Amino acid sequence: MDTFLRSVTLLRESVPDLGKYPFNIPAVRSLETLDLHPQVTLFVGENGSGKSTLVEGIAVAAGFNAEGGSRNFNFATRRSESELHKYLRLVRGTRRPKTGYFLRAESFFNVATEIENNLDAQQGHGLVSHHDMSHGEAFLALVQKRFWANGLYVLDEPEAALSPQRQLALLRLIHDLVRSSCQFVISTHSPLLMAYPNAQIYHLSEKGITEVAYEQTEHYVLTRDFLLNREAYLRRLLE
Repeated sequence: MDTFLRSVTLLRESVPDLGKYPFNIPAVRSLETLDLHPQVTLFVGENGSGKSTLVEGIAVAAGFNAEGGSRNFNFATRRSESELHKYLRLVRGTRRPKTGYFLRAESFFNVATEIENNLDAQQGHGLVSHHDMSHGEAFLALVQKRFWANGLYVLDEPEAALSPQRQLALLRLIHDLVRSSCQFVISTHSPLLMAYPNAQIYHLSEKGITEVAYEQTEHYVLTRDFLLNREAYLRRLLE
């Protein structure tokens, strides 16, 4: 099956200085070409590994507003995006998405405010007030009301506001949308979201970017070992 985005390439020869942010992040500096899964691609890694920076760069290069929203959103509460998007080349498939969205946890409040200030945006989001909900409820309502078939969706740490049960609910929503010909590119810390069947998982670290299996992710290994050996972990950690 063809996809909306086939791959992303760093145009290294065009970067003026690979020693400056964000190109000094090891995973970004080592980036050449990454193939993207036609359904779900996941970027995982420690804080500061560059996964949110890379996802933001892909989103902006794809035409989304840096703080989030659809391609029709054009606002800036505070410009903070990196220059990475200027040096990324997206290889697109033969299909074109009919819709799409960039959802990032840290700036969703700003997106919700923008929706409230625009009647057309309110109607497009199901006439719900995200500010009248908890952060987690607002996240799920956005996906339920605004994520439609044949869409490209870029998510930056969507689990930030979600309980484990709500993360599973999001996983089901993602699956329903994948079956409606959608493509997802997601950065996450959640071992629950990482478990999506057949997802392509890239691990970002000081060593660069490597493709890993779910059971090889640090998040899965640590969570499994902690739950199986909780007392030993706590004893070593707290003593």
